[in-house]
Amino acid sequence: MNGNILIWLLTVPLAVSLLAFGARVAAAWSRRILEGLHLAGITLLLVLSLVTVKSVLTTGNLSAIGAWFYADHLAAVFVLVIGVMGFLNGLYSIGYMRSELARGEVTTGTLSTYYGFFHLFLFTMVFTVLSNNIVLMWAGIEATTLGSAFLVGIYGHRFSLEAAWKYVLICSVGVAFALYGTILVYSNSFQLLHHAGRAILWTEIIKGAGMLDPLVMKLAFVFILIGFGTKAGLFPMHAWLPDAHSEAPSPVSSLLSGVLLNCALFAIIRYYMVAGQSLGTGFPRVLFLVFGVLSVAWAAFLIFIQHDLKRLLAYSSIENIGLITVSLGIGGPPGVLAALLHIINHSVAKSLLFCTSGNVLIKYGTRDLHTIKGMFRIAPFSAFLLGSGALAIAGCPPFNIFISELLTVSAGLQRGYLWLMVACLLLLVIVFTAFLRLIGEAIFGSPPGNVARGDVNWQTILPVFLLFVLMLGLGIYIPAPLYQLLKGAVSIVNAGI
Repeated sequence: MNGNILIWLLTVPLAVSLLAFGARVAAAWSRRILEGLHLAGITLLLVLSLVTVKSVLTTGNLSAIGAWFYADHLAAVFVLVIGVMGFLNGLYSIGYMRSELARGEVTTGTLSTYYGFFHLFLFTMVFTVLSNNIVLMWAGIEATTLGSAFLVGIYGHRFSLEAAWKYVLICSVGVAFALYGTILVYSNSFQLLHHAGRAILWTEIIKGAGMLDPLVMKLAFVFILIGFGTKAGLFPMHAWLPDAHSEAPSPVSSLLSGVLLNCALFAIIRYYMVAGQSLGTGFPRVLFLVFGVLSVAWAAFLIFIQHDLKRLLAYSSIENIGLITVSLGIGGPPGVLAALLHIINHSVAKSLLFCTSGNVLIKYGTRDLHTIKGMFRIAPFSAFLLGSGALAIAGCPPFNIFISELLTVSAGLQRGYLWLMVACLLLLVIVFTAFLRLIGEAIFGSPPGNVARGDVNWQTILPVFLLFVLMLGLGIYIPAPLYQLLKGAVSIVNAGI
């Protein structure tokens, strides 16, 4: 019975995706049918995700289809993020796409494509984090590219199509490196287990990871980090990210930043546990620290000079993924806890910001920060949400990002990385300055005379407000079930290495 929940978790978004594609034949009723299907799909995904998390907390690890799919505390953390963020961004999509339809940016036929690929994208991400078969996990991450690339280019404009192709090409080349790493791990495991079916399962590989060939695992982990690091947006493999995130519809940008990047990190963490047993933690942690700090540094300076709102948020994603990687490089229970908590916190805060950027685009018709001025007078509630999100992502209390960044610095100091933490704090000051400037100019500047006063409709305000409540709540209090889930995930990672 417990394993069946994983099958339902995989089946629902795939079934809704197929039904959404099929809704094209419904002609005039297709918009209502699509929105009904979409709402039912994201609600079921949320419920199934919460049930999965509860089952893991109460009964332990879950598996299905001959252990090809598997959920432990670590996987449950990512399932929770996909379920909650998929629901809230999906809820925002309804109002946002209605607005795009009214503006003539999309047609009813395009809505079918949008909702179909939206749920297909959710399916591929759930498929990735539940895969115990390492080849299926690689295939899942590759499928996320195919599932989301059509969403990036859905408007059919020159720049959106260019961003979609850039996304496909760079990520496909990057994930090819991860395939080499996956094959090396599988062949190494087969040499040990002499059983093709067992050697491909992560739960079997981790049991004998200490006996794997260290030299092969070192090469494999480099390929894995480069390959999946490309999908995660780590410097210097990040070139696709600013274009894809800025050109996609805002709810899709939110999923790309707040959920997709985490799926790539999930795969890296799984292989980090294997590599840690095989060749020790020193080598993987050095790579984490190098790539992490470089990502934070590169993104911090580029955030400061951006004048496109969504590109600014995209570079912020690179900075936060870099911070998560630094936390993993610090290691130990405090470092891993900081990394996992920051994954959750960043997903919430960045989803709020990208969805609010959609409200800004609806109101001003542009992403240019030279034009976006005086939001507090034009759309006060959206201005409040944008300002709150900017303060949160810059690391200000009492919002959630402050807690996980504080944990990262604390863990680094405990492990003796004084100068590294000083460097990170200096870079975070640059990020804080950039977002403070965003607040000052976009929210409190003089509004342009050609923008009508009055906020956007409640359908695009309510989901963002729910994200705000979540963002503020996690900055004040971590619920006991979430703490237990994180504690279990930290124990799994540290026991694995």
